[in-house]
Amino acid sequence: MEDKQRQGKLWNGRFSRDTNAFVDEFNASITFDYRLYPYDIQGSNAHVRMLAKQGIIEENEAKIIIHGLDRIKGEFDDATFMLRLSDEDIHMAIEKRLGEIIGPVAGKLHTARSRNDQVALDIRLYLRDHINKVAKKIDMLRLCIVTLAERHIEFIMPGYTHLQRAQPVLLSHHLMAYFEMFTRDHKRLMECFAMTNVMPLGSAALAGTPFPIDREYTASLLGFDHASNNSLDSVSDRDFIIDFISFASILMMHISRLSEELILWSSREFAFIEIDDDYCTGSSIMPQKKNPDLAELARGKSGRIYGHLMSMLTMMKGLPLAYNKDMQEDKEPLFDTVDTLLLVIEAATRLLEHTAFKKKNMYNAAAFGYTTATDLADYLVEKGLSFRDAHNQVGKIVAHAIKNNKELYELSLEEFKLFSLQIESDIFDRITIENSVKNRRSAGGTSPQEVKKAISRARGILC
Repeated sequence: MEDKQRQGKLWNGRFSRDTNAFVDEFNASITFDYRLYPYDIQGSNAHVRMLAKQGIIEENEAKIIIHGLDRIKGEFDDATFMLRLSDEDIHMAIEKRLGEIIGPVAGKLHTARSRNDQVALDIRLYLRDHINKVAKKIDMLRLCIVTLAERHIEFIMPGYTHLQRAQPVLLSHHLMAYFEMFTRDHKRLMECFAMTNVMPLGSAALAGTPFPIDREYTASLLGFDHASNNSLDSVSDRDFIIDFISFASILMMHISRLSEELILWSSREFAFIEIDDDYCTGSSIMPQKKNPDLAELARGKSGRIYGHLMSMLTMMKGLPLAYNKDMQEDKEPLFDTVDTLLLVIEAATRLLEHTAFKKKNMYNAAAFGYTTATDLADYLVEKGLSFRDAHNQVGKIVAHAIKNNKELYELSLEEFKLFSLQIESDIFDRITIENSVKNRRSAGGTSPQEVKKAISRARGILC
């Protein structure tokens, strides 16, 4: 026995039977694309104004249609609009409701337009709007990082390679490395904006339209840089979505790296930071636990975004031109990427704002582990040795210090001279962690003067 049939499709003139209820359910996207309603109405308003300007419809007809669209937007804003699965998608739902409000003149709205270019337009309007929201969140995160770097300019910590203590650096220098990452992300996002800000409306189903439309006028009404160049490409292009989710994946990778360090630093093994109690959680069984769940979730959600990127690439890779129904699957990955990104960037910002850095613990960690061994090698190079010879000499000195359970600065001058007669008493100034940091004056280095320059440049970028 067949399911109950649905009626009232705007395209049912071709068919002898109503769509099966199961097909309605499987085919529908209105359960998630309803959030495009303000953009669909915005695009329709511009389209109608262009149709009237070109004499394709009458001015009074355009006014009636625009009035009806404004009323529908009010119904959505007030949450009184009735969504029906049988309407298939948000575009059909709005057009059908428009007919109920203003009568047959509503049918003129779709002149010189297809759902193919209509949905392409709506998604671009949606993404363009949300790119700006994401950009503001990134700016807040970058500002937070710069503020923390300024506030902790005197904090010294160990820099790491292979997660082993390597050389002393300023905490501010470490933080500003993330500023650079997020600045590259912001640049990529602006490139996404440019790729998105192209107007596809007027491409119709795939081949354009015989009506004398003015696409550049519509583009100007909607704030696009220009209209698209090829109608086939316009309705089948989802590169801009893939670009955005690719950007999002890289940004999430950066946030995941930051989160990983905050997780490590909050452990007793590192004890570099203390996250505020109200930004941590506890354990259901272990009363002593204080867990950095925000950082862990931010780290974990990166995989979610990577999955959306693979979903989009896989969905698009085998599609012939032009539009195919597969492309309906673009919206949920995009919507979830935007929602997740906005949430995670704010979480990362709040987490940094509610983190205290432990100056003494960081300093002590930088002071142990032979982190100024390279400074000793550089000292020997200044005395005339090649760097490779100096490296070998210092390796032997470090081995001696390890055997005798001493740090480099705890060795006597006599012990140093066992390995190199070029070493004099001035070595003890060279191998303090303060001077190690101070002497890294190369452009982009960790010296206070270079880090202050970086902070100043960052302030200029953010202003």
